Amino acid sequence: MVTNARLICRAADLTDGGPGVRFTVDWRGTEEAAFAVRFQGRAFAYLNRCGHVPVELDWQENEFFDDSKLYLMCATHGAIYSPQDGRCLGGRCNGRGLTPLPVEERDGEIHFTPSEQKS
Repeated sequence: MVTNARLICRAADLTDGGPGVRFTVDWRGTEEAAFAVRFQGRAFAYLNRCGHVPVELDWQENEFFDDSKLYLMCATHGAIYSPQDGRCLGGRCNGRGLTPLPVEERDGEIHFTPSEQKS
């Protein structure tokens, strides 16, 4: 078990293809926006930063999925990403995906589980 895990939300707060939950992380010495979503029953988290330029993805607060609920989409550029791994699937991301963050679901909660090692 990771000793520096941090609670993001209750597991029930994330529904498949539904609204995400925003949170912040210390990323390389800077406080950065991040989000967690659920897709195909699993929780995933990413820095809230488009692969094209560093703008936040959500088109309305906590809304990260496109209309089909199959892809994460940048509201500014229309770039689409795989919810399972953040991989760029099309649009202006030009092959640059989202930055994944480690999360774990346990005891009805979603936890951010950063590595013990600094990157």
